[in-house]
Amino acid sequence: MGSERRDRTKELGARLRGLRAEAGLTGAALAQRAGVGQPTVSKVETGRMVPSVDVLARLSHALGLDESTAGEVRELLAAVEAASDSDQPAGGATPAGTTVDEEVRSAQLVRSFQCVVLPAMLQSAEYARHVFASAPTATAEEVGRAVGARVERQSVLYEPGRESVFVLTEGVLRTWPGTPALMLAQLDRLLAIESLSTVRLGVVPWRRPVPVLPRHGFTLCDQRAVVVETFGSERVSGDAVEVASYEETFGRFEQAAVFGDEARELLLLVMKEFRDLGDAVTP
Repeated sequence: MGSERRDRTKELGARLRGLRAEAGLTGAALAQRAGVGQPTVSKVETGRMVPSVDVLARLSHALGLDESTAGEVRELLAAVEAASDSDQPAGGATPAGTTVDEEVRSAQLVRSFQCVVLPAMLQSAEYARHVFASAPTATAEEVGRAVGARVERQSVLYEPGRESVFVLTEGVLRTWPGTPALMLAQLDRLLAIESLSTVRLGVVPWRRPVPVLPRHGFTLCDQRAVVVETFGSERVSGDAVEVASYEETFGRFEQAAVFGDEARELLLLVMKEFRDLGDAVTP
């Protein structure tokens, strides 16, 4: 994060912290009113996280800001974004994947369908490194920052009061970067996450026909937004009709998936196959 962007982010956070104090709210109370996690409020106020436009709007509404003050904090966020542009090296770009991380961080209910790459919140650090490094213009520094932020944001999986539902095609488990050892570690992580009370992990096995031919992955954040993921970018839509359409599509994939013991058996089977590959296959 460049110095100007860091300063602007701290300025925005300090202003929101002051507004919260004026409203007589604790961070926990503000988080509950806004429908975001308490860590999100803390990180925004201390300048460690730049809120998305949606999160800022929810915080402003929860604080009961008048239009003039709400416009002021929107301008502060715009200044952060402008500083981000000026800090960006010529020809450089933040690796795709940061938008979905930010949107998921502010949601109480996350539903993600993926047909090629593992959902962001389930990726191990090494798997995520391959994902971010696949961007043609990504630098080593950018990839390192993005991986660190992704791993940190995965803490939402363990927060009570949140629910995450992930549906993958079996092809996701068999589309692998790096080495078989990397995938063995990644699949072991999936087994651990599947056991969490806050998470449901489903897999659409190859032996079942898919209800819709999947063209891309997507992530639903509550019932307010969908993040549509492509090779080089992410698009966030809050259009109610589009969100409802993706919810219906997710429901169809969810019905086709296996969960619980069946999903674990499938994960163990794929792990055995990667174990058999051993060092015989190199990237």
